[in-house]
Amino acid sequence: MRRSAGCRSGGLGHRGVVVAAAVLAGVLAAAGCATDSGPPRSPTARSGGEKPPSGVAKGALTWEFQHIADFNGKLTDVAALAKDDIWAVGNENDGSSPAFLLHYDGTKWTREPLPEALGAGAYPPALEEVGDETLWLRPLTVEDPAAANSWARWDGTRWSAVPDPPPGNVGELEGDDPDDIWALAGERSAQHWDGTRWTTTRLPHDASDLAVVGPADVWAVGSRSTGPGTELGAGERYSQPASMHWDGRSWTSVDTPQARFEEPVPPEPGAGLGDVFARADGEVRAYGTNSFNHGEIENEPADEFLQLRWDGSKWAEEEPAPGGCARRIPKAEDDKGLFLDGNWYLTDDGRCVKIGRHRLPLSTGARKESNQSLWLEEVHRIPGTDEWLGAGLVQVNQSGDPFSAPVVVRLQRGT
Repeated sequence: MRRSAGCRSGGLGHRGVVVAAAVLAGVLAAAGCATDSGPPRSPTARSGGEKPPSGVAKGALTWEFQHIADFNGKLTDVAALAKDDIWAVGNENDGSSPAFLLHYDGTKWTREPLPEALGAGAYPPALEEVGDETLWLRPLTVEDPAAANSWARWDGTRWSAVPDPPPGNVGELEGDDPDDIWALAGERSAQHWDGTRWTTTRLPHDASDLAVVGPADVWAVGSRSTGPGTELGAGERYSQPASMHWDGRSWTSVDTPQARFEEPVPPEPGAGLGDVFARADGEVRAYGTNSFNHGEIENEPADEFLQLRWDGSKWAEEEPAPGGCARRIPKAEDDKGLFLDGNWYLTDDGRCVKIGRHRLPLSTGARKESNQSLWLEEVHRIPGTDEWLGAGLVQVNQSGDPFSAPVVVRLQRGT
C-alpha cells in the first residue's frame, strides 16, 4: 500500500501555506544530492509566469508540476480517492510548525490542519490508500509505544477516528482490500486486520518489509542471525538474508540464498533483504545488500546488491535490469512496467527509461544557473484512472540562496 518511487534527500518533515497550482508540460529529469551552504528561503507558489517547453517526445515519460507550494520544505506523502479528492502531507524545513495536510478538490489546493482524530504527534503521518474508497492517516512514529494509537479515516466527505488501531509503532502496511490488511509491528511481529479486529502473529525472523499477493499469500523479508551461513568463527556472526511466507494459517521460514564475500571476509559482514515487491501477476521479487564495516581495511570489496525472484517453488537470482535500472528497486507498477526508485522506469519489454522533469520557474526564486534535483517520497495512482501522482521536493542548490520547493507532480506520457 505504501510504495514510494523516488529518492530521499535528508530527513522528513512537513508544513506551510499553499497557494495556487501549476500545471506544466514537459521533457526530461535530473537527480543529484549536492547541497549548497547559506540560509534557506521560501519559494513563491507558481501560478503563471515562465512556460515550460511544450510537447513530450513519443514514448517519453515526464513528471509535470501539478502543484508547487510556497514554503521551504517538502511533501512526504500523497494519496487520492479521485481526481478531485487528492491529499498530501507536508512540513517546513525549519520545524517551526507541525505537520499539515494539503487537499485538492479539483479546482485548487488548500492547506488544512491534521484532523483531531489523529491526535498529536511530533512526526509527519502516513497516508494509506485502503481500497479505492477510504484513506487512513496514521502516525509513523509514536512517542509512547505502550499508549493507545489514534488513526484517522477519510471517506471522501469527512475525517473520523479509525476504531481500535494497533498499538505502538507500525511499520510497512500493505493490502488492497479494506478487510485484509497486513502491517509489520517491530522486527519479529506482523499484524492483520480482517475488517473487525487486529491480530498479531510471530515471525520466524527479523523483517523489514512485506508484500501481499493474496488473502493466503503474503511475504515478509529481512535477515536472520542463526542457522546456515551465519557462523564466521571466533564468536563472530554473519547475518543472512531471510524470507517468510503466510499461507493463510501460519508464517513459515522459506529457504533463501545465502550471501558471503570471498576470503578474506571483510570486517563485520552482514547480508539481508530490505524490500519485497509483488507484481500484479503474482510474481514476487526481493532486494537487499551484502555489506560490511567500511574503512577498516585496504582494498575493500564492493558491496553486493542482492536481487531475487520467486519462481513458484524457490528463490532464484534475478538478472540485473539494463542501464540505470540495474540496482533500482520497484516501488509501483502500472500496465506497462515498473516505477523504480530514483525516477527510473523499467518497461515490460526490458527498456530502462529515465523519467524526465522540468526545472522550476524563475518566479519561485530558482535562478537559471541553479542545480535542481527532483526527489519523490511517494508515487500513487489515482483510482479508476491511468494517472499517476508523485509528492516530494525539488532541491534547489544555488550560491547563497538554496531552498527546497515542495511539489506534487503528475506523470505525462509521450504518445
